[in-house]
Amino acid sequence: MALALATLKSWLAHPLTVGLDLDDPATTELRRRIVREKGFLRRIYQEWYTSIARALPAYPEPALELGSGGGFLREVVPNLITSEVFPCSGVDRVIDAQALPFGAGELRGIVMTNVLHHLPDVSRFFAEAVRCLRAGGALAMVEPWMTPWSCFVYRRLHHEPFDREALTWTFPTSGPLSGANGALPWIVFQRDRREFEKKFPQLRIETIQPMMPMAYLLSGGVSMRSFAPEWLYGPCRRLESLSLWRERAAMFAFIVVRRTGGPE
Repeated sequence: MALALATLKSWLAHPLTVGLDLDDPATTELRRRIVREKGFLRRIYQEWYTSIARALPAYPEPALELGSGGGFLREVVPNLITSEVFPCSGVDRVIDAQALPFGAGELRGIVMTNVLHHLPDVSRFFAEAVRCLRAGGALAMVEPWMTPWSCFVYRRLHHEPFDREALTWTFPTSGPLSGANGALPWIVFQRDRREFEKKFPQLRIETIQPMMPMAYLLSGGVSMRSFAPEWLYGPCRRLESLSLWRERAAMFAFIVVRRTGGPE
């Protein structure tokens, strides 16, 4: 079984990403190219970015994107500060999400795609979000989600750890991108929701929208070959929107958390 899975993953791997160091900035820049070139995958990112843009309040303060290197959110969200954990072309600042270089209430939003589950101590990040977000500001993200289907896929076909039984919100890491727990967003916002609400009463969970049982898999993501042409994106998403099994099979969730204390 293990040999068969290894063979399958080797066959599915995108030729440009084989053998790359995840913590090398060049890998992030290569992934940006892959997102641009794979039409089906680019449509997924456009949908994610549209949802994120709609969640942000129309305040004058800037929004901060964490993990910007592989994407193009700046084209969708105005007044956006892009950032990465290492120097990367086309990115405004090098920033540690667990020690944000902003003053109290300086941001109208903090946004990210597939970043939260790479933070080795998310409690430190949430404390920073409470400090830096203005009242009514939004923390908006797209992250992996735990369902029976996604658990099967992430544990067998994905390179990142996916530990839904983790007892804490922390994990050891050897590098900025190689360390992860793909189940962490589900752990924090669903399994341990009461603990989150108790620890961070200024952050109100507003939206948890499980989504995409199949679309991302068909796209191949940034590390696998694409299995669908771009024209199939619309029909696929329409089918997924009607799916009664989305809650049991979602691979991702769109999550919005609102900073309380003012008009929204």
